[in-house]
Amino acid sequence: MIDFSLRTEHPHNTKTDAVAVAVHEGQKLSWAAEELDRASKGALSAALKTASFSCRVGAVLPLLNVAGVSAPRVYVYGAGASSALSAKDARATGKAIASCANEHSVGEVAVFALSEGAVDAMTQMVLGATDAVYRFDETKGAASKAKAEKPSLKRVRFGMPEGTKDAAKALKVAVASAAGIAFTKHLGNLPGNHCTPTRLGDEAKKLGKSHGLKVTVMDRKQIEKLGMGSFLSVTNGSDEPPRFIVMEYAGGKKGEAPTVFVGKGITFDTGGISLKPAAEMDHMKWDMSGAGTVFGVMRAVGEIKPKQNIVGIVAACENMPSGRATKPGDVFTSMSGQTIEVLNTDAEGRLILCDALTYAERFKPKAVIDIATLTGACVVALGSVNAGLFSSNDKLADDILASGKKMNDRFWRMPLEEDYQEALNSNFADMANVAGREGGAITAACFLWRFAKKYPWAHLDIAGVAYKGSGKEKGATGRPVAALVDYVMANE
Repeated sequence: MIDFSLRTEHPHNTKTDAVAVAVHEGQKLSWAAEELDRASKGALSAALKTASFSCRVGAVLPLLNVAGVSAPRVYVYGAGASSALSAKDARATGKAIASCANEHSVGEVAVFALSEGAVDAMTQMVLGATDAVYRFDETKGAASKAKAEKPSLKRVRFGMPEGTKDAAKALKVAVASAAGIAFTKHLGNLPGNHCTPTRLGDEAKKLGKSHGLKVTVMDRKQIEKLGMGSFLSVTNGSDEPPRFIVMEYAGGKKGEAPTVFVGKGITFDTGGISLKPAAEMDHMKWDMSGAGTVFGVMRAVGEIKPKQNIVGIVAACENMPSGRATKPGDVFTSMSGQTIEVLNTDAEGRLILCDALTYAERFKPKAVIDIATLTGACVVALGSVNAGLFSSNDKLADDILASGKKMNDRFWRMPLEEDYQEALNSNFADMANVAGREGGAITAACFLWRFAKKYPWAHLDIAGVAYKGSGKEKGATGRPVAALVDYVMANE
């Protein structure tokens, strides 16, 4: 993890390995670039002209030994035509600067922000720079680890325009969010034989000790005692024991209603008896990404320490086929007392979440947000840009949408209407766990809605955004930790 901080020196006399300043299209200098240009007696402007620097967002021009500048390197980063960087552009810029530093074996960079939107841009640059240095090597052998290129960048210092307010608090939140995202990515990238329900329980206990959370990890007997028949129906075919995990942060007044985050923790999903095709089944190690998000949010909360109460709930198990596995047509009783006919064992996420949503009632929450890689139908509908948002409460939905937009961690609100409920009717139970193919993400949300009637509730279907399934960047993305941490802070 990079060490981030604020600094007060002027760009030209900052003692560091590299100074990064912005230039807009048309080679219009930012305030920090202007100062460097004055100190260098026009050498910066001359270098820009010679290099024909485009100033497009994401471009970085490295310069060596600029006269009048203490730092041996100057990174000129493109700021485009706008006076302020958008969230997306600022994150891309932070990643580009960090990547450039790693390429040049630079250990510390002082990044000077634009005059407008400096604090928001800094937040995104932290996330972008952290992404650039993230590596996953837990399951690689010693030889591979030894050969792997290690990021050189260890420190980033931000220089802000004079009069900037709230930068220190914003930086603390950004750093905590970045650590939460990295934690979520790490858990997600672990293969299914490493990231078991037991491992998630152990990770929760460690997080509790390091970040001041009260952690309860329940085993199968305790889950049975709670009457979570729906949750247990999913784990029946697996030799791995299930875990029901509760993490509580008490930063608010005693008895104050908490915000509750509920995560789907299917650590590997074969589909059960309704077996998935073999192609790309390795992606199903990421079926615990909702749980990973809850872990990332709770880690960030434990570092920021907001003055409110937050609860994280994770239902964790595998979905495997065996002689003990749930069969299509089996009927189970959920913790709520409602019975469910399981028509498709590959629609298992909703079966564990419904019991977790019922359990959340005991906290008398002010809001409950569940996060799950729930349906392929949501991927078909929205692709990998927006996550699906379903909510029974307009204000809650609007607040989540606003945080998603601010953090470039976007959601698209989908319909949640009683008219869709009829498709879940069953002749043999109170409901079926699946409807037809039409509106699959919507009917899945409607199923969960039946268990979330006693509080404001939102469901985030992150199946399309939680990971990249191929290519050089194959792996967990850490979404939507940034948006949910911002949501927490916006409601402090």
